Amino acid sequence: MTPLAIILVLTAAALHATWNLLAKQVNSGLPFVWVCVTLSVIIYGPLAGWYWWTHPVVISPLAIQLIVLSGVLHSGYFLFLQRAYQVGDFSLVYPLARGTGPVLSFLAAVILLGETPSMLTVGGGLVIVLSIFLLTGAHGMIQGKRKAAPGLFYGIGCGVFIASYTLVDQQAVTVAAVVPLLLDWGSNFSRGLLMTPFAIKRWDEVKHVWAASKKECLAVAILSPLAYILVLTAMSFTPLTYIAPMREVSILIGALIGARMLKEMDGHRRIWAAGAMALGVIALALG
Repeated sequence: MTPLAIILVLTAAALHATWNLLAKQVNSGLPFVWVCVTLSVIIYGPLAGWYWWTHPVVISPLAIQLIVLSGVLHSGYFLFLQRAYQVGDFSLVYPLARGTGPVLSFLAAVILLGETPSMLTVGGGLVIVLSIFLLTGAHGMIQGKRKAAPGLFYGIGCGVFIASYTLVDQQAVTVAAVVPLLLDWGSNFSRGLLMTPFAIKRWDEVKHVWAASKKECLAVAILSPLAYILVLTAMSFTPLTYIAPMREVSILIGALIGARMLKEMDGHRRIWAAGAMALGVIALALG
């Protein structure tokens, strides 16, 4: 794994943890998601248009299909994510969503895409994923707290969507040769179109979200696409089996933010888990 890929993925992880914290603070589902995706399309539209104008490309039928499919899967992910944050704790939902995704992505990349990771890479990926559950205490919740069931369901659902759109988007940037910026913008545009009829029916809620959470909406609209564009760029020249687990460093960043800002407990356990995760990242990078 090259230094550039590592920098791109780790930067994306920091941005991802940040916008998820902001999304958690907004108690809304589809209206919030629609406002954010609409803003993203508007904000990144000029940049995408400029790139297309200066780098003329032909979008193949396969590329269009993958872009639309990406938009559908991202819609499911964001709706599940916001619902998960409404019914579950950040320390449960975030690790489940980010932890389930790479496991499924890793397995699918090996089984479906034929990628062959080294043993060191496999070990590093497993250490990272296991550290996620130790770091956040999700293992205790899984062992028997029924009140966490709704958050558990939606968190795992997010992970399934993450694994699905990760595979689709990797095929888009590698097989269909879609530029990451155009893929993300096209996916957001598709997502916005898909959600618009539902947003219109809940227009009062849309106006309330915008009036009450302008800063959060703008921040998520900027940071979410930027983080994913960085990951897509890394995907264009790095195997998915390396990228998917390393993205989970965002769990460490999110936990540190939570410990400082939200005064979360279990500091010693988190320190040990963070150390184990760091070792996993090193193994993944060296593999």
